[in-house]
Amino acid sequence: MLTAVTPPAPPRGRRRFAFAPALLALLAASASVGLTASDALERRYTIAFANLTDEPGVTLEGTGFTGREVRDSFVLAARLLPVDLVLYDNRRDPRTALANAADAIRRKVDLYIQYHHDATTNAEVGVRLHAANIPVLAITFPVPDAPLYTADNRAAGRIAGEALGEFGARAWRNQPLLAIIVGNVGARDDRVPERVQGAVDGLKRQHPAIRVVTVDSQGNPARVGELIGRLVASQPGKKLLIAALDDASALAAKSALEAAGRLSDGAIVSHGADRSIHGGVSERKEIDPSNRGSIVIGSVAFYLDRYGYDVLPLAVRMLRGEPIPPRTVTRHKLITAANVFVEYPPYDMN
Repeated sequence: MLTAVTPPAPPRGRRRFAFAPALLALLAASASVGLTASDALERRYTIAFANLTDEPGVTLEGTGFTGREVRDSFVLAARLLPVDLVLYDNRRDPRTALANAADAIRRKVDLYIQYHHDATTNAEVGVRLHAANIPVLAITFPVPDAPLYTADNRAAGRIAGEALGEFGARAWRNQPLLAIIVGNVGARDDRVPERVQGAVDGLKRQHPAIRVVTVDSQGNPARVGELIGRLVASQPGKKLLIAALDDASALAAKSALEAAGRLSDGAIVSHGADRSIHGGVSERKEIDPSNRGSIVIGSVAFYLDRYGYDVLPLAVRMLRGEPIPPRTVTRHKLITAANVFVEYPPYDMN
């Protein structure tokens, strides 16, 4: 069972259950993540997860996902593994990140998962944990000599670019095309340049000579409408292949084309596949089998809301002494109307 502790909460306690039902539940849960019966009965590990931020509304890695969604994925994933979690919030603050590592050392956790953006702080955290003989697993931002789990922004961008390029070749053959990359193009801390370059590479695979224009919203989707509107007005007769760097920018770009009367001239592929684009059963869904008029072809999934299901098994393997790769990347996938209910079933459906 999971016991989550958020400092400075008091020491945790474990709940007691009748042996037979608890054992059956544990074996069933273990099977779902590929563990054997002997694995289910092995010792439990105390793993600390220091999140980049738990602050509501703060989005991560140039997507629409929040730190709370990342944290929740760890809490849910821990229920399937022999893991007790200690949860920390780094608050995007170096001092807090160092204090969290110090607290984990005092608790003598078995492994520390660090998600923090500052390289100097990560290096110091690595030194302190190594001295305490506590292994480290890093997310997105490296910790020296520690395995890293990260999104593959270049691969994600390439998936989006290829999807747009293929659509253009199929639907608008021999018609003039313009490629547009819109979003926080100038960002330097979210691996966005890699995403942009991947999209360009993917587009040029089908259309080597295509002109690519970048539209920098500076992280503010509210600016997208005006910027795209001006650009579209200067490009009459062009078919527009739009790679949006995040879902909010994709929705804003669609609205801009609609306002300009150019919906039929546009096709959009986004990045993130967060809830704003696939929604629940009671919400507006841009990517949905019944939304046949949408010009949003799809969104490349980043799965930040499932990071715990990828990262915690790596941590358990490390603690068992099994080798893991120095770098593990997210398996990005294009979410479309054809597969959205497989990847993101509307959980609130009856």
